[in-house]
Amino acid sequence: MSEGKLLIFVKELSLLLEKKPSEAMIFTKGKQLLENLIAVDDWLPEAFAQPHPQYYQQYLLYADPLDRFSIVSFVWGPGQKTPIHNHTVWGMVGQLRGEEKGTPYYRQSAGGFKAGESTISSPGHVDTVSPNTHDIHVVENHLADQTSISIHVYGGNIGKIQRSVFDPVTGAEKMFISGYANTVVPNLWKPV
Repeated sequence: MSEGKLLIFVKELSLLLEKKPSEAMIFTKGKQLLENLIAVDDWLPEAFAQPHPQYYQQYLLYADPLDRFSIVSFVWGPGQKTPIHNHTVWGMVGQLRGEEKGTPYYRQSAGGFKAGESTISSPGHVDTVSPNTHDIHVVENHLADQTSISIHVYGGNIGKIQRSVFDPVTGAEKMFISGYANTVVPNLWKPV
């Protein structure tokens, strides 16, 4: 990992969040910081870029000690996708490798959900989610023959936040806590 591009991002985002900015400011200045982090794909350690043959992987890269934010690499094998789910906190998703397809879902008055218009994210693209605007979606690897990786930044420690998955037909909600695929996180302060 080069000196830290990830460490620089952690420091800059920490300084931004220390000012208690509005969500709009996080999605402006924080998004620029994330765009800088993912601009060149030369910093993510291989240990946090490994796909699983059956399930997408959620690797913790950093968890703020005050639970203000977390940084996670999502690694998607071909054909892998999430169920319909929410986050309950703000989030930014930066595409590092490959392509992902994000589809918003909208609750229907008769129950169930209807898919909205999908967006394809290529490297360098940053998308946002928020319970204040729209927070329910499905994400999937858009490439059938290779791994895709995105860097997610959430307004809390997403691996320990209680969230929900939803049945697309009935709208039934099931609570879950995602956790992380890794038991060790990168040492940001290790000399390179």
